[in-house]
Amino acid sequence: MSNIDWAVLVLTLVVIVVYGIYKSRGAQNIQGYLLGNQSLPWYHVCLSVMATQASAITFLSAPGLAYSSGMSFVQFYFGLPLAMIVLCITFVPIFHRLKVYTAYEYLEQRFDLNTRALTAFLFLVQRGLSTGITIYAPSIILSTILNINTTYTTLFMGSLVIFYTVYGGTKAVSYTQMLQMSIIFCGLFAAGIMVVHLLPAEIGFTKAISIAGKMGRTNAIDFTFDLNNQYTVWSGLIGGFFLQLSYFGTDQSQVGRYLSGASVSQSRLGLLMNGMVKIPMQFLILLIGVLVFTFYQYNKPPIFFNSFELNKLEKSSYAGELKEIQADYDLAFAQKQQTVMQMNKALDRDDQQAIGQQRKALQQADEKEKSIRQQATDLMLKNDKNANVKDNNYIFLSFVTKYLPQGLIGLLIAIIFLASMGSTASALNSLASTTVIDIYKRLIRKNGTDHEYLQASRLATVFWGLVCIGMALVASQIGNLLEAVNILGSYIYGTILGVFLVAFYVKHVNGRAVFFAALLTEGIIILIGRNDWVAYLWLNVIGCVLVVLLSVVIQFFIGKDKKGKAVVSQV
Repeated sequence: MSNIDWAVLVLTLVVIVVYGIYKSRGAQNIQGYLLGNQSLPWYHVCLSVMATQASAITFLSAPGLAYSSGMSFVQFYFGLPLAMIVLCITFVPIFHRLKVYTAYEYLEQRFDLNTRALTAFLFLVQRGLSTGITIYAPSIILSTILNINTTYTTLFMGSLVIFYTVYGGTKAVSYTQMLQMSIIFCGLFAAGIMVVHLLPAEIGFTKAISIAGKMGRTNAIDFTFDLNNQYTVWSGLIGGFFLQLSYFGTDQSQVGRYLSGASVSQSRLGLLMNGMVKIPMQFLILLIGVLVFTFYQYNKPPIFFNSFELNKLEKSSYAGELKEIQADYDLAFAQKQQTVMQMNKALDRDDQQAIGQQRKALQQADEKEKSIRQQATDLMLKNDKNANVKDNNYIFLSFVTKYLPQGLIGLLIAIIFLASMGSTASALNSLASTTVIDIYKRLIRKNGTDHEYLQASRLATVFWGLVCIGMALVASQIGNLLEAVNILGSYIYGTILGVFLVAFYVKHVNGRAVFFAALLTEGIIILIGRNDWVAYLWLNVIGCVLVVLLSVVIQFFIGKDKKGKAVVSQV
């Protein structure tokens, strides 16, 4: 990066951190540290909710996902608006009325301590692991820019976020997220314009989308009902609805965002606005990835987007074999360019027969390129069996650093850093609040002072920060980070959502029944998921339905007391 880019990056990060620390001054008690004194307006809630969900993974992996397989991932969010409506009607007023710090406090009031502890534990496991992945995402950037191993950059990024979160608490997180999202929207808009500007003069926006479409990259909508297809309208509307309902309704990283709202109406309005804005924002991010794909039909992409791994191979004893593979790759790209030019002419003439012929030729050329790239990755593994051969997350970053103008590179990289800081800070804050409120305060030190709980919250933030850094250090082997986070969540979110739905609507079921139902369901979900019997979004539906059904069945066998009420017993 140039000195201008470094200046933009550093200045943006410093302003954000200083602003958040300044606005969060005076948080000297646990209520202020974990809930920001419940004083935030709806637009803070909306932007904070969005920033928590839109991590660096979103801005690194989503364009790479669209580049590799198209825009079908946007269907993942189709259930979000409906989930926001349900949340506003049910979860939000209940949590506000009970004045809870975490969502899991309610479960002890409704069921028992065992159920509260189980759901809190499931959340801690899921959020701790997924937060490690969000820490790893920006470390990719530093690794690429500085050409060093991601281990060192992961340690640096994790330490930075821990310091920032320990000091500021929820209020600092919320205020910085509001400014972060404003910068992010502007930066994404500028990036989209620049991608189109960098295309050849005769290739406008419409033709760029057409060319990408002929190569299978604009497949945004799929009405096929297929339980094994990851992204369809139905998996998004049904599976996505259950996932989003559980994520926003039971995941403390999100519940903590809207519990900080000044009132029920402010929290509701913030969530509804998030439901309206999220799908267009995600569509824009994926569209940028599609445009980058078209750009690389006219400009040769690297044979492997992770420059650190590629440089390592170039310096190895296999450098000669790599040169031969690179020569084949260069020839294949030159041949594909000729096909792309023929497609341009066919589109200009609107010759459907020629368009169909060139479409097949382009798809064949695309497959040939992938085959040659596979040879390169096989060689990397031959050189180093621990090499990271999945470069999906590096595609957009490689484009940004090589082709965008000075200043904008620094801004876009700052955006990815900001997104990581916002989502990771929210997650660490929620992990700390759940650990202290649901575990430490309830089970270990029931009569501590407010100051003791505040200090425990800060120590818990440090502890979970270190755990997440440990997870981040092994995240390089996961693949596409965006999918990895959602797959991981789908193993747990359905179960937790089922527990909450039983709590809200199945009044005759007691804690013992739902506790065992949740344990059985989690075992079944892990079995289904590990064997890939259905696409991962459906795990959320199956998990939720199983908890409800099994809890009713188990309650039937437990029986009722003489007054007709469910027998309440501790496990």
